[in-house]
This record gives sequence, C-alpha cells and structure tokens, in this order.
Amino acid sequence: MSGTATSGYPARIIEAVEQLGVAIIGYGLAGAVFHAPLIAAEPRMRVAAVVTGSDERAKQAQAEHPGVRVYASADELFDDPAGIDLIVIASPNNTHADLALRAIDAGLPVVVDKPFAVTSAEAEAVVAAAEQRNVALSVFQNRRWDNDFRTVEHLVNSGELGDVRRFESRFERWRPVPKGTWRDAGSADEGAGILYDLGSHLIDQALTLFGPVSDVYAELDSRRPGIAADDDVFLALTHANGTRSHLWMSAVTPQLGPRFRILGSTNGFTIDGLDPQEADLRAGRRPYDGKPWGATTPENWGTFGAGEIQQKIPTLDGDYPAFYAQMAAAILDGTPVPIDPRDAIETLRIIEQARGA
Repeated sequence: MSGTATSGYPARIIEAVEQLGVAIIGYGLAGAVFHAPLIAAEPRMRVAAVVTGSDERAKQAQAEHPGVRVYASADELFDDPAGIDLIVIASPNNTHADLALRAIDAGLPVVVDKPFAVTSAEAEAVVAAAEQRNVALSVFQNRRWDNDFRTVEHLVNSGELGDVRRFESRFERWRPVPKGTWRDAGSADEGAGILYDLGSHLIDQALTLFGPVSDVYAELDSRRPGIAADDDVFLALTHANGTRSHLWMSAVTPQLGPRFRILGSTNGFTIDGLDPQEADLRAGRRPYDGKPWGATTPENWGTFGAGEIQQKIPTLDGDYPAFYAQMAAAILDGTPVPIDPRDAIETLRIIEQARGA
C-alpha cells in the first residue's frame, strides 16, 4: 500500500497563469474548512470557483476568497470551466464518483474528498477513466498528515517498536443527539454513516502502516434514535504481515479512549487527544500565519517504552498543507499525486466486507 502514486503525470501547460485555478464543488464543512484554506495557503493555487446552492455559503465564499466565481450547480461549472485547472469534489458522498467522471471527461485534474466513492466498483471506474485520459487524480486523505499519525508512522518505519503486533486506533465522539445532516439521516447505501466518514480515515491509516488485509471482522450498530446508518463501529483487521489493527469509530462514546495505542515486540506507544489542525481550521486559523502549525505542547506528547521504562517523546508537527503542495507539483511538474487513488479502492473493499456487501 503506497502513500503516493508510482508514476507521474505529464505536466499541464497553464498559459499566462501564475497560479492554478481551483474549483471546489461543495462549500459545507469539507469545502469551506478543510479544502479552501489549504488551497489558498498553497502559493501555486488559488480558489477560483465554488459550487454551492446555498446563498449563505455563496456569500461566505465571496467574503473569504475575493473574486471567486460562484455557481449554483455543477452543471454551470462544467458548462463554463474557463480558468479552472483543478476540480475538488467536496459534495455529499453519493455524488463523488459521477462528478469525478465528469471532471475527468473534461480533461481536468481531480481531488476527491473521502470516501472516494460509495462502492469499490465506482472507484475502479473513476481510476480507469483517469488512467485512460492520463488525468491527475487523487483522494483527500488529510489524516496521513496528522501530527500523531506522522509520529506513529515514524516509530513503525524506524523499527523502534520492534515487530508491531497490535495497532489500536480511535476516532470517538460524544454526540448523543444527531445533528440531522445527511451524514446522520442518510442510508449507508448512499455513503452515509460513521464507517464511511471516520472509517475511511482509520482504515487508510492502517493500510498505509501495515499493508494488505487478509481478514475483516466488523461490529456495526445504529445507537441513536432516527439514525438510518451506523454511528458506532468496531473493526478488527488482520494484515497479511501478521499485524492486527483494532479500529473504533463512534458518535456515542461518553468516555474517549486513546487516539493510538501500538504494541510491538520491544516497545509500545500511546497518545491521547487529536491533532490540532482541524480545530484550528474550524476556528479560522490559517497555515503560515506566523505561528507554529500542526504543533502540540509537551504535555500532549505520547508515551513510548516498555514495562517500567516509559518516557514522553516529541510529537512530529502535522502538515495538512503538504497535500495541496504535492498536488500542485503533480499538475505543474509531473510528479506523483499525494495519494494514489488505488489506495482508496482498497479502503472501500474493506468497508464493503465490513458491511457484508
């Protein structure tokens, strides 16, 4: 399971343009908080267009990105794509594959938010279309640049843990009252539910660290009234290399477990809390504002060691901006995309196995 594509794409010729014009389809939480600020922070990109059917979000986009073109529908964007060099799809999950195919058909590079598609078959069709058209395609798995995950990845790859026997990973929340959004109210067949939402991150991280999976065990539950999809999930993955990954994702956890606990043959590592980048973006902070980005304080560092010999070790800084820096390089310089979309196909196959599809 690779973190980047194995081959580059031909560099696109952007005539008389210093920055790539990026169109974001969808300006809810994903588009406005996770994508737009990171695009705006990348020197070789600018937010050129936004697709939203909400007047309120349209005004928000215009205030946050002066000069941005706002379209009420994706149809309007694809009818008038002048000045657009990259499409970012941050719309509801069940629209991802169709919109990606439309962008590829227009010859435009694409970034698709996770989950890449609702089914692995849809994902395979999108990847095949991009390969046929030789269009750069990637999936937004920003959690590979979380500060705690970067630290775990370093410990695993350096061998400091020995042979990793068990990997525990959690995204747990306490939200006993549903928000009523499509993620809650929609069905799993539409890509709603916590397995598609947070599970896409947890599975991707496990695959990135330990490679292919030979066995999947799943417990899926809908705990809150009126919820159509899952909101409380446990996955146990057996990797081909022998490592076992235990993954928890939940909206109904009154006491949160550690974010990561990794048990190796020589040492273990445990870390609590969450990478600060999401909270900072939600609060309106932006990368490169003169303050440390993705950093955490020593009291939030994780604990490394074995038995009675335990010590706090520094957490590497998080780096969400790296995703769009690598995407700009893929388009302009022909380097590999930041996330190989074929990795997302494997994630979806595991989701399908967990759902019994």
